[in-house]
Amino acid sequence: MSFNVVDLPGVERTPRDPHAPRVLIYSHDTFGLGHIRRCRAIANSLVANYPHISVIIISGSSVISSFQFGDGVDYVRIPGVEKQSDGRYGPHHLNLDLTDTIRLRTDIIKQVVLSFDPDVVIVDKEPVGLRGELIPALEVLRRRGARIVLGLRDVLDEPTKLYEEWRHTGAIEALEQVYDDIFVYGLESIYQPLAGLPNQHLFADKIRYTGYLKRAVPSPMPPNRYPRITKGPFILVTPGGGGDGAGVIDWVISAYEADPTIALPALIVFGPFMSRERRKEFAERIARLPKLESLGFEPRLELLMNRAHCVVAMGGYNTFCEILSFDKPALIVPRVKPRLEQAIRAERADHLKLIDVLHDPAQNGEGARDPLVMAAALHALPKRVPPSQAFVPSLLDGLPAVARALADDLSMPVRGRILAQNAAVVS
Repeated sequence: MSFNVVDLPGVERTPRDPHAPRVLIYSHDTFGLGHIRRCRAIANSLVANYPHISVIIISGSSVISSFQFGDGVDYVRIPGVEKQSDGRYGPHHLNLDLTDTIRLRTDIIKQVVLSFDPDVVIVDKEPVGLRGELIPALEVLRRRGARIVLGLRDVLDEPTKLYEEWRHTGAIEALEQVYDDIFVYGLESIYQPLAGLPNQHLFADKIRYTGYLKRAVPSPMPPNRYPRITKGPFILVTPGGGGDGAGVIDWVISAYEADPTIALPALIVFGPFMSRERRKEFAERIARLPKLESLGFEPRLELLMNRAHCVVAMGGYNTFCEILSFDKPALIVPRVKPRLEQAIRAERADHLKLIDVLHDPAQNGEGARDPLVMAAALHALPKRVPPSQAFVPSLLDGLPAVARALADDLSMPVRGRILAQNAAVVS
């Protein structure tokens, strides 16, 4: 099996078979791009390794249609929910209250489960879904004998905060009672996201550390018109979805304003969720600096990551995977609110010499950002060795590990449930 190509469609489409295995992936997607991009990478990898299967992604992402999926993968978009500035959730578009929106999402998810009848289900991050919306579907899946997998990124949050989030929802009980497997898309030696939760012995034997999810350059498409600075060495600056990335972008721009001798130019990609006001303000400042250019949103960011000489990023899970996959010297400026996920990951990665980390004093309550501090980091960045020189074993084995772990359910030409039914009839 080919495990490295995760984004290339086959030359010829595999013949359709209604009895072939089926996979359902759930992604609640309340903020940013991380969840849908992770689920997309897994889905594309599974159909690359098992071309006869079908995969449906259930997602609340408002930009899911911007992404490219392999043959055999489709998606169902449920009404979007977003986290507001006060930390509460609300509908993204609908003029409904949150309770009615969650009820609608719950009904759609359950109906997809009933109709699609998956053999394998991969739940991204939230064991019972947003506000428990997945519980009715999970009950159906248990009765039907589906294999239910919880997929977790390497870092969720500090243990005490994670426990507070999960203990009222039934998520911790679900680890023991509902899930057959818990895949952690990282390395145990870097971080153990469930460490510190109570009753570890009840689910510890289900945990499998896969390694990080390696990314590939997307398949050829009509040529993109990228800004002129991408024709030579440049720094890619990416805040992920951009909803909370204004700080790092402001700091980078101010560094170029304060120090015009920074050698490499930079391309800043705002992301789809940055506010129109902040984007306009940044674009006006960038227009006055010959070494800076910008883009709004690039769904195939891997193309730019592969082309860049080095990267400045906030350090979300997917961006971290891309930095490792394309072996780019990187400076991570992690956020610390509303959770410490990015800061924990950045500190562990810096300790292993995979990346450099620079903390934002404005986020940490330590004063204003100094443009010359960022300028010094940008001067040093192109001279940094790439992550591969840290020689961390099994670092990027995540996608092949997931494919191998699900081989018993997906490699057969006919669904396991169909085989079991036939065997019962014969006997």
